[in-house]
Amino acid sequence: MAPTSRKRQRRNLPTTSAPRPRPGVAPKTARTAQPADSSTRATRVLDWLLQKLPEAYRSKARDYLVLTRMDRPIGALLLLWPTWWALWLAASDFPPVKMLVIFTLGVFSMRAAGCAINDYADRKLDPQVERTAGRPIAAGRVTPREALIVFASLLVFSFILVLFTNKLTIEMSFAGAALAAIYPFTKRYTHLPQVVLGAAFGWSIPMAFAAVMNTVPPVGWLLFIANIIWSVVYDTQYALVDRDEDIKAGAKSTAILFGDADLPILGILMATFLLAMLFVGQRASLGWPYWLSLLAAAGLFGWQLWRIRTHDRAACLWAFRNNNWLGMAVWIGIVLALAFR
Repeated sequence: MAPTSRKRQRRNLPTTSAPRPRPGVAPKTARTAQPADSSTRATRVLDWLLQKLPEAYRSKARDYLVLTRMDRPIGALLLLWPTWWALWLAASDFPPVKMLVIFTLGVFSMRAAGCAINDYADRKLDPQVERTAGRPIAAGRVTPREALIVFASLLVFSFILVLFTNKLTIEMSFAGAALAAIYPFTKRYTHLPQVVLGAAFGWSIPMAFAAVMNTVPPVGWLLFIANIIWSVVYDTQYALVDRDEDIKAGAKSTAILFGDADLPILGILMATFLLAMLFVGQRASLGWPYWLSLLAAAGLFGWQLWRIRTHDRAACLWAFRNNNWLGMAVWIGIVLALAFR
């Protein structure tokens, strides 16, 4: 997902006679390290929450939380906003509280499951990469077997949540689980892993319509397609951060596929997303607050393109994170448009 969807840059190894770490074997110093891309604020919150646990269990619990990216909530938020778009549109009002709770919990559990299986898939690569060498599997704090158990447990929890919906939603959940499981492996064989990511991230959209309406209307599938386009936009922005290293390593992504035409193609994708969301608003008969939210989204897209015009790595990472505000803006527009209808 977005952050879990990338091949990482290789570490510049020192020119000494020290042996190179074997894939899957973390150096001793990495056993106490933390991922370099963890959120400082989220890490502080996790540490505060874990103070209530007995000391004997605190370290392992923290490793599991880091494995499932609870120290980096941005990926879950990028999954949450489209899910909430779908719930509000399906209900044409505030959604049933039961469905809101089920799908909100499901967002976090399925995103966590996807992160666990992603790190399992990258277990031989991460120890060789400076930015990811501190991740639990790479650092040897969590075994691959434990990661698979975490993945399976989160899938079971998510499936239990789905059991409180209806037959159609339950049937659709199997496709969602399959997308979450195969995504980390597709990025090895195709330049379009971001499309698979978008489908995996967006499968909660048709499921939300199915849970609320017991069917998936055309507007639900249109919103699903729009979300895939949006996912390709923000995950390509993330992929631009390490594109040069990915090329050297033989990795594949849309950032590499687009090449020198990356910014024009991103602009086209952004415009296509906005057009798809315009059609969503027309089909759902949404009013002026929604159109203002799309205007805000267009402004944010323009700001992102301007910031990444020089392909500065920090700016590309900023643009990726900025999509959280775009998702929230669209959700606010949907909520207000339905409230003022």
